[in-house]
Amino acid sequence: MANHHPPLPTPPSILWPQVWGLAAVQGAIALTWVIYGLYLKSLLVDFGFPPALATLILVVENILAVGIEPLMGSLADQQQHWMSSRFPLIAAGMVLASLTFIGIPTVVIFGFEHPGWHWLLPTLMVAWALAMALFRSPALSLLGRYALASKLPQAASILTLVGGLAGALGPLANQWLLSLGPLITFTTGSLVLLGAAACLGRMNPDRCLAPPSADPDPEVPKQPHQSLRYSSLALVFGTGFSITLGFRLLMQGLPPLLKLNIPNSSPALILGSIFIALALTAIPCGALATRLGNALAMVLGLLSMALWIGIMALNTSVMVALGLAILLGLSFSLVSNGVIPLALSMVPAERGGLGTGIYFGGAALAASLFGANARQLEALLPVVGIGLSSGAFVSAAVWVALTQRGISRPSLSAR
Repeated sequence: MANHHPPLPTPPSILWPQVWGLAAVQGAIALTWVIYGLYLKSLLVDFGFPPALATLILVVENILAVGIEPLMGSLADQQQHWMSSRFPLIAAGMVLASLTFIGIPTVVIFGFEHPGWHWLLPTLMVAWALAMALFRSPALSLLGRYALASKLPQAASILTLVGGLAGALGPLANQWLLSLGPLITFTTGSLVLLGAAACLGRMNPDRCLAPPSADPDPEVPKQPHQSLRYSSLALVFGTGFSITLGFRLLMQGLPPLLKLNIPNSSPALILGSIFIALALTAIPCGALATRLGNALAMVLGLLSMALWIGIMALNTSVMVALGLAILLGLSFSLVSNGVIPLALSMVPAERGGLGTGIYFGGAALAASLFGANARQLEALLPVVGIGLSSGAFVSAAVWVALTQRGISRPSLSAR
């Protein structure tokens, strides 16, 4: 009589507990940057500095991040090789960021009695931003260890969901956050950072899916070892630069455009609708990108954003503006879900931190150039700024399309 053995369980294609732990880190990053952006200028003015120093600090922070993001991503790759773990570097960066974050309002509240502390405030602000750059690329590159390459956009959708909800607090809850005062708000952000680090640590962050030879995904062919190419890094850098520049221009140009075309509109509500739609459509957009392919989904999302922005420039209806904001959020979900998977796909499996850091380095360069030219950009007609945003998204679509020329990706992003 033949022996019938029960079928072996199908290996998972996504490690969901680890992905949710990483999403907590993404949410903490988004929340603390929202708080920092809301309070930056007022804290400096209260401490006796000119308002223009806020712009200078942001420019300096982003210039430094251009080099620090790839450097820390590469160091995380080496730590993974020698210690089989990236978490010590991530945890150290998050603890340092938490301590410097709570230090910012502490200096403001208690520092007036000590004239020698005058420059401690901007120093702490820059130190906090650098601490955030220490762990972002190492942390988010872990996504490549938690999902098959073909499932990465679906896994990344959880990060987009949490990050989008946190980002929505900026336009929708800014007055409430300001009413709490800097000490309570910054303390909350600091505790959220520590909680996110603890959450990721409890989720066994060093766990990885099976090696490529055991890849159960029949849709992804086995590929040879992928080599590191500088042309690939340049494309990832350009993608990060163009997407960030486009989004910064959109966030700056949309409120004055709405006030000009639709005087009775609420720019905060419309901007908030973009973030809410970004969050709520993240999961279905992740599933769609898994079916279409990540690069194609990103190109469609970027070109769609350029289209909706163009229509927004001509619109004079509040309801149409809200509808376009929702469409912008939906399209940006396809983009946000895809950026980390794209960066991971362009480098060898063991260099995932470098690929992620290169993307964020490009984003930081765009942010620094945007900040350095903020006054000139504000002087432009709103429709011109919106047009530049649309053009930046089109250029990003070109960068993404170019990444698909002659590349070979591993069947598993075992980073």
